[in-house]
Amino acid sequence: CSAIDACETSNGGCSAKAECRRTTPGNRVCVCNAGYTGDGIVCIEINPCLENNGGCDRNAECTQTGPNQAVCNCLKGYSGDGKRCTYISLCSQNNGGCSEFAICNDTELTERTCTCKDNYIGDGFKCRGNIFQELLRDSNTSRFYFHLETFSIRDIAGPGPFTLFVPRTDILNSDPRVKNWFARGVMAQVLRHHIVGCASLMYNDLTTINNVTSLHGDPIHISYSQNSLVLNNKAEVILSDAVGTNGVIHVINQILVP
Repeated sequence: CSAIDACETSNGGCSAKAECRRTTPGNRVCVCNAGYTGDGIVCIEINPCLENNGGCDRNAECTQTGPNQAVCNCLKGYSGDGKRCTYISLCSQNNGGCSEFAICNDTELTERTCTCKDNYIGDGFKCRGNIFQELLRDSNTSRFYFHLETFSIRDIAGPGPFTLFVPRTDILNSDPRVKNWFARGVMAQVLRHHIVGCASLMYNDLTTINNVTSLHGDPIHISYSQNSLVLNNKAEVILSDAVGTNGVIHVINQILVP
């Protein structure tokens, strides 16, 4: 007589995911393979993500990749190896994309708000100070700023409101009269003729009026036709409505002469 091997046929009736082990003649036990659980007759794949999030960080996603195997990936808004995930502050990098003159506040995951600082206006992504500050920030108007500084003309740093007509930088650099005005000591009067006090006049406002008076005391004639706004019949407004906290800047293509 020979001993009967209970595992010889059909894996001894054990699960295909189990090992059949002979015990005594005609008897066997079924043991589930690694990564599976059950009584050996029925073996179920173990999903490690079902217990303690698979050992992943609570701010990570556990994804099963095989029997009792998984990978951990940090959720959006966090960084790390999945076992440890750290919150990423949007505001910690480049001020969260807000203006340099704005305050960035983290609100929710992947969300933040941008708020202009005191004495600045805007949507938080672009913040503007007073028009005296804004002159220096734009290459089209920076030359006019330096001329104002030369003569200590600081009116437009005050509360305002003001309307400013600024000859573009290349015009101020190329007009031969500028050097002559400096020599004659009248450049300050010329500069003040480009400033209008007590009013912040937008482009649309200017199309409806005929004259304004400059800080120099002389009138500036305004005409509007064929979608063109012209001052003193010569200087055309080519860039408009740069709004600051105390007024507005318009760029013109000629110098206004009182």
